[in-house]
Amino acid sequence: MVAKVNISLDAELVVEVMVLAGIGSPQDAIEAIVRDYIARGHRTEARTELKDQSLRELDVKPQDPQG
Repeated sequence: MVAKVNISLDAELVVEVMVLAGIGSPQDAIEAIVRDYIARGHRTEARTELKDQSLRELDVKPQDPQG
């Protein structure tokens, strides 16, 4: 069973989210936005991790002699 949390939000904010998300239920609209926000964060972490990994690989490769 998943724990549930009840929160209060400004009605105008919730209506705006419902309109933007195209979802008629306030609960579903807010949940969709929160899930999207979390998924976006995970994608950003994955991209950042790949970039960091490729930068580390560049640092490890021997460099051409300079001079």
